[in-house]
Amino acid sequence: MSARVERWIPVAHARAAGRRRGWLGRMPNLDLGLTLVTAALCALGLIMVFVASAPSAYADYGNPAFFFERQALWLALGVGGLVFCYKLDYHEWRRLAPYLTALSMLLLVAVLVPHIGKEVQGARRWIGAGPIQIQPSVIAQFMVLVSGAVWLDRRRRQIGSLSQGIRPYALQVGAVGALIILEKDLGSTLVVGVLALGLLVLAGARLRHLLAAGVAGLGLGGLLILAEPYRVARLLAYLHPFAHAESSGYQAVQALYALGAGGVFGTGFSSPVPPAQWLPESQNDFIFAVIGQDLGLIGTLLVLLLFGLFCWRGLKIARSAPDRLGMLLAGGVTIWIVGQALINVGGVTDTIPSTGVPLTFISYGGSSLALSLAATGILLNISARRRRAGEANARSDHRRRDRWPLHSGDGGGRGAAVD
Repeated sequence: MSARVERWIPVAHARAAGRRRGWLGRMPNLDLGLTLVTAALCALGLIMVFVASAPSAYADYGNPAFFFERQALWLALGVGGLVFCYKLDYHEWRRLAPYLTALSMLLLVAVLVPHIGKEVQGARRWIGAGPIQIQPSVIAQFMVLVSGAVWLDRRRRQIGSLSQGIRPYALQVGAVGALIILEKDLGSTLVVGVLALGLLVLAGARLRHLLAAGVAGLGLGGLLILAEPYRVARLLAYLHPFAHAESSGYQAVQALYALGAGGVFGTGFSSPVPPAQWLPESQNDFIFAVIGQDLGLIGTLLVLLLFGLFCWRGLKIARSAPDRLGMLLAGGVTIWIVGQALINVGGVTDTIPSTGVPLTFISYGGSSLALSLAATGILLNISARRRRAGEANARSDHRRRDRWPLHSGDGGGRGAAVD
């Protein structure tokens, strides 16, 4: 192969990739693999929300598509957020992070105010009315992701210091966690803690500081569990679910029965006993059990495979990000989305205590779905920037090499090719 042809290969590949995208030409350098995985998860979520909620929605609201329609509305808003974040240069989050932090903290305080925050079973977690209800704790998770990545990028020289790096970072995250705890939302607090610790790992914090933070987090989590009787009941239900099958362990036991009833191939969507009849709020945190019953082991493995592919693409994007901020944001998005999925699946299968964390992209829930899609948009933008940088380097390399004259009949360069 001649040297001239070898020089053109990287540029030709980039141009061919652009032509293959066709109708996606208006979104250049789109990571098609990550986009398809996300679309598959969202499509499965829409289907399963309808299947899981139709009987109870018809009984309570006279409309079997009640929850499906709201999920579709939030999905549309989330796709808009994904496109916006994909088009927005991820470096702009340095400028937007303070505003996002202020908005998030304001909402976390507002949800605790009577007549502003909506109280359900003693917990204040929502603001809004009708189909548009937002969950400030989810916005806080998104804020910790973005603002944490920006802060750690700016403090890259202090991250090895306990007093100048770890301590101020922990205080900021602790303030967010304290406000979420006041909402009685331990699951979101756990997600914030996992995300914050994951960002520290990506930023290169010292191992002894990470171990100390992990031990402190576990100790604080134990105290928070003991502080509320219903959390103690959940812990006991996790340890001995069938001993509390008629009380605190009811949801966990029914979820295990649903998973077992599905077998390998599932009972299908026309099961004579829909899980919604004996698994309360099955479209929410326990939708993985519905997937297990209707689609069987094959369906649950498909979900895990899709999240595994998302994790692989996300970590690959983080590893090859153009700069440190891109690496932190890409890694943080991956930890946030995949981490929530693992926590949810662990709770449904009784591998870990149930925490009320949704199954990302699949569980019914507006704020979680919309902001997860927006975060995926950030990941897609980083991937696109990485690809543009690769193409630019290929073109630059071609121009640099092409300065040398080619000799007729040889392989190019300064001398003749040697076969």
